[in-house]
Amino acid sequence: MLIGRPEQSEKLLLPVLETMQYRELGRTGWKISTVSFGAWGIGGDVWGNTDDEESMRALHRAVDLGTNFIDTADVYGDGHSERLIARLRKERSEEIIVATKAGRRLDQQLSSGYNRANLTAFVERSLVNLDTDALDLLQLHCPPSDVYMMPEVFAILDDLVAAGKLKFYGVSVEKVDEALQAITYAGVQSVQIIFNMFRLKPSEAFFAAAHDRKVGILARVPLASGLLSGRMRANTTFAESDHRVFNRFGAAFDQGETFSGVDYDTALEAVEELRPLVPAHITMAQFALEWILSYPAVTAAIPGAKNVQQVNDNVRASDLPLLSDGQLDAVRDIYDRYIRASIHDRW
Repeated sequence: MLIGRPEQSEKLLLPVLETMQYRELGRTGWKISTVSFGAWGIGGDVWGNTDDEESMRALHRAVDLGTNFIDTADVYGDGHSERLIARLRKERSEEIIVATKAGRRLDQQLSSGYNRANLTAFVERSLVNLDTDALDLLQLHCPPSDVYMMPEVFAILDDLVAAGKLKFYGVSVEKVDEALQAITYAGVQSVQIIFNMFRLKPSEAFFAAAHDRKVGILARVPLASGLLSGRMRANTTFAESDHRVFNRFGAAFDQGETFSGVDYDTALEAVEELRPLVPAHITMAQFALEWILSYPAVTAAIPGAKNVQQVNDNVRASDLPLLSDGQLDAVRDIYDRYIRASIHDRW
C-alpha cells in the first residue's frame, strides 16, 4: 500500500521539467526540497578524494536549483562538512535548513555514551562548526538499538530544545524496528532511513506508522552507494579511502551503509534487470530517485553530490512524474528475485 499516493494523472504526458518540488517535514512546519543534498561525500573522509572549492560550487548549484535542505553529521570529515555548510550559509541569502547528526564521535558505540554530558558536548561542537545559535534538526546518528528503549535520552533532547540549542530533533536508524520504536517518542520529528530499490522493507513495515504520527521520512543511501546510478561494473575500482572498499563487508561500520548491504555482484545483476525499466529521457539515478519520491510518505531523498554535474542530475528527479503501478511492481519483482532473501530481514 502506498500511503497517500495520488492517482496517476495527465502529468505523465507533460514534458520533464526541472522545477524543485517541496514536501512538509513532519510537524516542523518546514517545506523542504524533495531532492535534498547529502553532505557525507564533501566531508572528504570515506568517499575518496574531494576538493573544497568544487564542493562549494556543488552546494551553491544546489541552492540555485531550489534545494533548501542539507543533511550532514559531526563526523563527516571530523566536522569539515559542517564547516563548509556554514560557509555556504554566509555566502547565500536564502533560508537553508541544515540537519546534522550526533553520537558517532563516541570511542565505543555503547548506549551508556548517550548521556547528557556527551550529547550536550556534541551539540555545542556542531553549533560552533555550523556557526549558529541553534541547530535546525539534530538526529541521533545510528545509535545502538538499546538507545531507542531509553526515554531518558529523548528527555535530554527535549531539554536541549527547551534550552534553545535545537529547534527540532529526529533519528537516523539502521533498522525498521528502531524506527518504529523511535516514533513512540513525542519529540521525534523525522526518521532518516535507508530506502531505495534494494531496500523496500521501510515501505512495507514503517511508512504507514510514520504517516499516522506525522513523522517526516528522509530517504538516505538512495542510490545504494552509487550502484543505482547504473555506472558501476564488475571492474569498477575505488580509492582505498573509499568505504566501498574498506567497509564492503562491514569492517568499519554497519555493512548496510555500503551498497545497502547487498552483495556487489548480485547487485550488478539486479541493475541489469532494472535498466529496461528506465525511460529513455532520464538516467538510472534519476529513475531511482523518482522511484523513492513515488512514495508520498517520503519527505525527501538525500543523495550525495561532490560536483555540479551530480547536483544537476540529482535535482532533475524532483519534478519527474510519479511512476506507474506497473513500474513499481516491476521494481518489486526484481527486488524479490535478487535482493529480498539476503537483505529484507537483516535491517
